[in-house]
Amino acid sequence: MKAQLYTISSGFAKRSNIPCIFAAVVVKETERAVYLYGHGTLESLKTGNCCQCGRTLTHPVSVILGVGPECGKHYWDYNRVGGYSEENIKALQKELAITIKNKLVDQWFPKAVIKNTQPSEESIGPPQSVQTPIPKKEVLRQAVMVKYDGSDLYAIKITFPFNGDDVQKVKTLEGRKYNGEHKFWTCPLTYDSVQFLNEWGFKMDPKLLDYSKEARVDLTQLVEVEDIIGLQMKLFPYQKQGVSFIDIKKGRALIADSMGLGKTAQALAWLQKHPEVRPVLITVPASLKLNWEREAHMWLDDPKTQVISGKLKVPLVGKIIIINYDILPNKTKKIKVMEKGEEMEKTIELKGTGWIDHLKDHGFKCAIFDEIHMLKSSKAKRTKAAKKIIKAIPCVLGLSGTPIVNRPVEFYNIINMIDPTLFPNYWKYAKRYCGAKHNGFGWDFNGSSNTEELHDILTSTIMIRRKKSEVLKELPDKIHSFTPLALDNIQEYHAAERDFIVWLKATRGKEAAEKASGAETLTKMEVLKQLAVKGKMPQAIDWIENFLENGEKLIVMATHKFVIDMLMNTFKGAVKVDGSVSGPNRQMAVDKFQNDDDARLFVGNIKAAGVGLTLTAASTVAFLELPWTPGDLTQASDRAHRIGQKNTVNIQYLLAQNTIEEEIAELLDEKRKVLDAVLDGEDSNESTLLVALMNKYTDK
Repeated sequence: MKAQLYTISSGFAKRSNIPCIFAAVVVKETERAVYLYGHGTLESLKTGNCCQCGRTLTHPVSVILGVGPECGKHYWDYNRVGGYSEENIKALQKELAITIKNKLVDQWFPKAVIKNTQPSEESIGPPQSVQTPIPKKEVLRQAVMVKYDGSDLYAIKITFPFNGDDVQKVKTLEGRKYNGEHKFWTCPLTYDSVQFLNEWGFKMDPKLLDYSKEARVDLTQLVEVEDIIGLQMKLFPYQKQGVSFIDIKKGRALIADSMGLGKTAQALAWLQKHPEVRPVLITVPASLKLNWEREAHMWLDDPKTQVISGKLKVPLVGKIIIINYDILPNKTKKIKVMEKGEEMEKTIELKGTGWIDHLKDHGFKCAIFDEIHMLKSSKAKRTKAAKKIIKAIPCVLGLSGTPIVNRPVEFYNIINMIDPTLFPNYWKYAKRYCGAKHNGFGWDFNGSSNTEELHDILTSTIMIRRKKSEVLKELPDKIHSFTPLALDNIQEYHAAERDFIVWLKATRGKEAAEKASGAETLTKMEVLKQLAVKGKMPQAIDWIENFLENGEKLIVMATHKFVIDMLMNTFKGAVKVDGSVSGPNRQMAVDKFQNDDDARLFVGNIKAAGVGLTLTAASTVAFLELPWTPGDLTQASDRAHRIGQKNTVNIQYLLAQNTIEEEIAELLDEKRKVLDAVLDGEDSNESTLLVALMNKYTDK
């Protein structure tokens, strides 16, 4: 039978282990396939391509032989027969012709892989037998939710009977890849990809349809969660909506309300609603650990909290584990290693030096990250540790008041931790939303672009964010909050406190205390107050830094000069008003705080800055120290609560835990006595408070 010269696709030839160009005859044929029988041939000289791999021939010997140097190995073989000469080339041709002809072709071919045919000079007899093609399984046109091999990331597996139209459509999906061995496509699980496949008429896995429904949330249609059994305090209506949002997102959400709107309360309320979600890991800045424990006991009916501190690995017995970011990751060490004959520096992780190895296999069902913007850097050890922990955790809640649209690049990690399907490709996210600019050396992603689009995507998927102005009608004029802080001089403080109690009982007695002059007692109490404020300053500064990260302005009130000086030395852009600031300079400091966006911290002495100033640029007042009278406290907090204030004023008391500060605060606050005193036109005087405080210590 007269043969034809066939050229087929190199990929198919390689997989079938046959030449790209061969002589063959047609044995059988169907609508979409043909059975060819033949062998390799050097007639490829007609095409100018290598008969084995199909590439264009350029090597002088290749052009003569019809086979490329790699396939024919003649880039050295002709030397074997005596050098480059016409006689030796003929010897190689004869040898290669036998080798190539021995490559048998005897199989079915899809017609789509045949690129070209032309007449051959050869005649080939029919084969003795013909392979019966194995019936192919019917390929369904469908999309199924799967996981990538060796990963917890979800993907979409796409199959369809081969056709150019579907191929072109699937190629438009973000991150799509073709598996040539098993003949299917995959792409990352994203809302858009699911929507496209559904629109194109693919048979959809029910899991993909469920994902699509849950992936988008209309915040205007959110309903308030019903009363939660066992919740110890009442939620505002907007907080109930926040709990509903977390429910809809099945515990994977970003609560991004402005500072002071109770993100902690919403997270704890959701935990109360879902007691099956235990154990829980709550990771927070060090200055907020005790506050989370306190809030958990205020909101939950059976919190079983355990606060983790330091390096010592204690047994995990709590249902709610609270830890700070700093002690989560392992430490690292730089060592010298030899690589390719050169000494290089390498960073290694020291196992067991942080809490990560102790926590990652504990079986947590929920992870909560307060001030989650602290995980913005991919290179940071705390971020790497957090990512390790959440790999097997079904529920991940992030809390942050920092506006994402200011620097979107800093939130890619956070978005990806909560929902890795939202933006699976960092490069595309950065190009679209991070104001990408090439500076001649590389890409700069520190800007922002398309921020409205990003905000719309986030608020319809993983994020709920309310500003104070949006929920003002639900809030009271003032909200008082106590934040307990740990001392770093606890032993020194306790020793001084014991001495004070012994002295008080020995020299006064409970009855005498009421009659005696308080001067000496006040002096000794002042020692306790100063020890308390000194011991809590590192955590107080940490709290202030975290607050300012959210982009809002803050008023901090104190009494001692060393406290005010320490704050001014730490926060270089701050302004202050204390006894050392003259009248004109006082007003300059106020004007700067009110009008300069870069002046975000006002530090004031409670007496000097407590009257006559208007500081409505801030809606949060933090007291680092407390005065002796409720009137002074109210006057100082009212610097923000003035005409022109459009927000609820949040008053934060940053108190050293289990110290004289808590005792004073309890007496000052006593069922909002501060507010009552103002409303009724009454006030407690210093001696009244001092006597009450002495009685408390005498009873100890």
